[in-house]
Amino acid sequence: MSDRSIEPGATGTHPTRWLMTHYGPYQASLDAAGRPQLAPDPADPAPTPLGLALAEVDHRLRIRRPAARRTWLAAVEAGRDPEGTGRGEAPFVELPWDEALDLAAAELARIHRDHGPTAIYGGSYGWGSAGWFHRARAQLHRLLAAAGGFTMGVGTYSHGAAERMIPHVLGLDFAAAGAAAPDWDEIATTTDILLSFGGIPLRNTQIDWGGIPGHRVGAALERALDRGLDMVTVAPMADDAAAAGRARWLRIRPGTDVALILALLHVLVSEGLIDRPALDRLTYGWPVLEAHILGRDGTPPKTPAWAAGITGIAEAAIAALARNLAGRRAVIAMAWGVQRHQNGEMAVWAAHALAAALGQIGLPGGGVGIGYGAGGGFGLPQTGRRPGLIGALPNPNGMEVPVSRFADILLAPGATIDHDGRRITAPDIRLVWWAGGNPFHHHQDLNRLIRAWAVPRTIIVQDMVWTQAARRADLVLPATGPLERADIAGGLQGPTIIAADALVPPVAEARDDHAILAAIADRLGCRAAFDDGLDAEAWLARLWDRARNGAPNLPDLPDLPDLAGLRALGRIDPAPLPDAARQRAGRLTHFRADPEAGKLPTPSGRIELASYRIAAMGLPGHPCWQPPTEWAGSELTARFPLHLLSPQPATRLHGQLDHAAPSLAAKHDGRERVMLHPDDAAARGIADGDCVMIWNDRGACLAAARLSTDIMPGVAALPTGAWYDPSPTLKDAAGRPVCRHGNPNLLTRDAGSSPIAQAPAAQTCLVDIRRVDPATAAAERPSPHEGPMFADRDTVTTASPDTGPAA
Repeated sequence: MSDRSIEPGATGTHPTRWLMTHYGPYQASLDAAGRPQLAPDPADPAPTPLGLALAEVDHRLRIRRPAARRTWLAAVEAGRDPEGTGRGEAPFVELPWDEALDLAAAELARIHRDHGPTAIYGGSYGWGSAGWFHRARAQLHRLLAAAGGFTMGVGTYSHGAAERMIPHVLGLDFAAAGAAAPDWDEIATTTDILLSFGGIPLRNTQIDWGGIPGHRVGAALERALDRGLDMVTVAPMADDAAAAGRARWLRIRPGTDVALILALLHVLVSEGLIDRPALDRLTYGWPVLEAHILGRDGTPPKTPAWAAGITGIAEAAIAALARNLAGRRAVIAMAWGVQRHQNGEMAVWAAHALAAALGQIGLPGGGVGIGYGAGGGFGLPQTGRRPGLIGALPNPNGMEVPVSRFADILLAPGATIDHDGRRITAPDIRLVWWAGGNPFHHHQDLNRLIRAWAVPRTIIVQDMVWTQAARRADLVLPATGPLERADIAGGLQGPTIIAADALVPPVAEARDDHAILAAIADRLGCRAAFDDGLDAEAWLARLWDRARNGAPNLPDLPDLPDLAGLRALGRIDPAPLPDAARQRAGRLTHFRADPEAGKLPTPSGRIELASYRIAAMGLPGHPCWQPPTEWAGSELTARFPLHLLSPQPATRLHGQLDHAAPSLAAKHDGRERVMLHPDDAAARGIADGDCVMIWNDRGACLAAARLSTDIMPGVAALPTGAWYDPSPTLKDAAGRPVCRHGNPNLLTRDAGSSPIAQAPAAQTCLVDIRRVDPATAAAERPSPHEGPMFADRDTVTTASPDTGPAA
């Protein structure tokens, strides 16, 4: 093994060390029996217990040895083309590592030879590891690129619409725009009014991609509110500040935020409250947008009365909010959930238009922030440091498709997808390889995904635990977790950098992702291209040297210790770099001070409130309200009168650790809870805690009702991340299995936001809900956290739920 695992028998002697996770830093040690122990950072002002579940390294769901689906293995051994129809049903056969690696390498080489590189989909996505080196997605994509190319997903499920829209408006990429947004220190000391579309839910600030030094968002928000910050939450659900009475809450129908913003702009224009000199200096296209707002383009004027009928917010409240914004230092915040609607790009564009009309972009404590409350790192002051993450390799023979259009390309190879001004022809995918991540959590319309999942010849999954994706794979490779390997982490959203050796040996036969893929690269003859022939330890030294000694786009950091010194300390918290190295944070400030010298990289060099590039896509060339397919004003409400939102959960990271204690404790009778307004529940005879069925034409799931006035009538909220658990007996109206556990993606639409981003539009979703009789609820007990059936090549056996399959 190339990781720095401790030797068995060293229990009780390993000193306390630091571990950086997506949930923040923890102190890690072994107890006298050799079991891992985690403790929150004593200096963390608001530590979260969620990461403590990582200490359960030997959970019964761990994948212990390589395994192949028996029917797939039989087809490969007989020289037949495998079929995917038995995925999730046929038992697995455990294999020696050498056989499993040979099978993976041979399948990759065969697909590449017979069908070309674009027939291989590198499907890894999302929150894999907080470390710099052990990043499953980066490691897999390096192998596939080194082996000759592949198809990869671009964009994210989290903020895909904003990622594509912000470059059109500001010319900056999503990360640079986030760095240029007002930070929490500025908001706490300078901002007068924070208008938040979608709210700032502190549950999301427990986590952040790449690790965070501590949980400080709640304290910063409290400081701002104590100083007198006027906070307005515009959302269908109350965030923490609104629920505590510290923010004014305007209840808005989901998906109608653009209509509200246009009406705010109408008031500002009509009453002479816009900052016209700033618009003239800093923006392009304002006259086009102004004509639309005032109805001079043949559309209705976007008055508060017009917006009231769409948003459900009273006309007088809209006018009062616009006047309250004028002349004050204002931040326009927008949660990522707002842009996860059909036409979600327009909401991002409209937020920037509102801030521009108020003259706030580029001012300290003023402007736009797309993502406050989406993670614990957004809004932290920039330190100027960049981590030495392992990077990608060129993929010259491959192609890119929007990540959320994964099912589209499987179901319709050869079809075209319009994406940000280009037309993509969907490849014919024969091999899907997933290293970390679980599409049966994050993809929309799971019944459609199940149909698509049956299409490829082979699906390979490498992961730690038996997720639904792993259980539906053909070849499964067991990967290690963060306590079983050495890495460096941190530095993404704060100064803290942590390095530590492995605390415990790998569970059973698990190997780290790099070791797995390096062995396959050896078999394919591309090891040098994959990783220069270096093992994990050599790579950690290389990455740290890059961070310390400077590299392209990285400053020289001579104040940092060498790797041995970093490991001896375990954790360092270096001071921020001088302001000269933090220019990203001041990008819009420089532009505002001198728009000519600091031109933005847009076609006009300014903030674009109208865009001929977007108009050329056949779309409105300015922010525009477009009624979604499913919303409170659509005809579909006659059948499905409730708008379903699928927010992020408070008790896990998306679907990660759904099997751990914090997530399990928050369920009711083993099911996820769906929030309903008491009026909607009463109309359906539903009491708090009742088992209910949520359904639409796409599917159905069971959940437990939670009644609350923190959600507006006509809206329901079922958190994402409950592992898919299809009932063997209970079917929906179309004969498909009902999820007994409460996965909302049985219900959400698998359709792109618009041709700009083709991003997820999961929040555009109508459903109905009914009470389930107690007998049916009792008969349909959830059991999502189980491993698969196992077999030898002839006889099926059942794995032990405690120890996994026998060797």
